[in-house]
Amino acid sequence: MDNKANKKASLKQSIEKHDTAAWANIEAVKSDSNVTIPSDTQIKNSKEYVDTNEK
Repeated sequence: MDNKANKKASLKQSIEKHDTAAWANIEAVKSDSNVTIPSDTQIKNSKEYVDTNEK
């Protein structure tokens, strides 16, 4: 029983960082496909992140 309680308690903690998620800075949503379109600033930040983390 204690093992199940511990597992449930640990599942309540969020792992993801939602403020940097792809849907965090939505500028628009395509009506036909429901695809989110990020803001220009977010696109530039994403490209900069990718460019600096190239291997």
